[in-house]
Amino acid sequence: MPHSLPDTINVTTLDNGLTIVTERMDRVETVSFGAYVSIGTRDETAENNGVSHFLEHMAFKGTERRSAVRIAEEIENVGGYINAYTARETTAYYVKLLKDDLALGVDIIGDILTHSTFLEAEIERERGVILQEIGQANDTPDDIIFDHFQEQAFADQPMGRPTLGTEELVANITRDTLMGYMHEHYTTHNITIAAAGNLHHDEVVALVKTHFADLPTHNAPQTRHADYTGGDRRTVKELDQAHLLLGFPSVSYKDPDHYPVMILSTLLGGGMSSRLFQEIREKRGLVYSVYSFASPFNDSGIFGIYAGTGEKEAAELVPVMIHELRRLQEGLTTEELNRARAQLKSSLLMSQESTSSRCEQLARQLQIHGRAIATGETIERIDNVTEGDILRVAKTLFSGTPTFTAMGPIAQVPTLADITTKLAA
Repeated sequence: MPHSLPDTINVTTLDNGLTIVTERMDRVETVSFGAYVSIGTRDETAENNGVSHFLEHMAFKGTERRSAVRIAEEIENVGGYINAYTARETTAYYVKLLKDDLALGVDIIGDILTHSTFLEAEIERERGVILQEIGQANDTPDDIIFDHFQEQAFADQPMGRPTLGTEELVANITRDTLMGYMHEHYTTHNITIAAAGNLHHDEVVALVKTHFADLPTHNAPQTRHADYTGGDRRTVKELDQAHLLLGFPSVSYKDPDHYPVMILSTLLGGGMSSRLFQEIREKRGLVYSVYSFASPFNDSGIFGIYAGTGEKEAAELVPVMIHELRRLQEGLTTEELNRARAQLKSSLLMSQESTSSRCEQLARQLQIHGRAIATGETIERIDNVTEGDILRVAKTLFSGTPTFTAMGPIAQVPTLADITTKLAA
């Protein structure tokens, strides 16, 4: 059941549809403020893949009132911090400042989202920066392998495309494409404003009304459903290590099994005490890095295990990994379950001490669930997960169609058919 929110958290929806959520934290001297747009890679087409990320870069390149350098100077003149990021379902623009400088932060974020100029010279300059970023990612195997993994898991659809786009597509994104995409998606119904720190809710609302008044108010296009496909992708490359990812279809943020899956990932490969780390690294010495992860989305999710290993060790590593997946389905100890619960709860509670984390958490809660969620409610959901829940979701997940990607010296890596057979044995 939903818990009552503390009186430090307040939510206001303006007449134009823009939602504002704040949390007052009296014992800090700072405030974090952000605009969280419910768009990302999955909202793009095959022709404009990379436009969300390109647009995020361009937001800092000048407005009708401020040059690119002036944006940076105004924030840093007061010792503040400004940044942004693009993900598959969200694009975020945020600042962190001393509490007395909140009005400046709201002004600047509002300015870059409503009055950016997109000068052609700035577009060409930033295009070069993004192409360098793509090149750097392509040269980082333990980074690009995750793009290959996502592309294989959600083949031929927006959810599977790279957030950065491709060099060819980025080279052809125009000013009209950027401006059209922003007007279509950056609307009051598609943006959540969040703030956390030493603030007053009514002041934040008043500032947002002033500095975000020019946002479009139409409804944004609906996002295409993400359909998991799975499969196998291998890239032979001259590297010192083989980089491997094994994954399965998982659940969305809204699924009742969200917390069982998060606990499953934690006890399987979430830390030094996890089963994968202990068996594969500590006992066998097959890897330096091995971990599992659960990536939920609004309507689906993916569960994965990453490992980096030597060419000779790859043949032994994958069967051991699969053995651990099968062994976990046979049962776990109370100590393991309690430890995984404690890890999740401590991570959550520690994040409450950061204004930036609280700001982002509140925005995402409203975007996903349509409401702010009390910390006690999340703790209760974690505590209510049973061993039976873990075993049930493990059996369901690991019987799904696998996704496997590999890069590097991978001649000794088992085939997908061998992997599938061992999983089903």
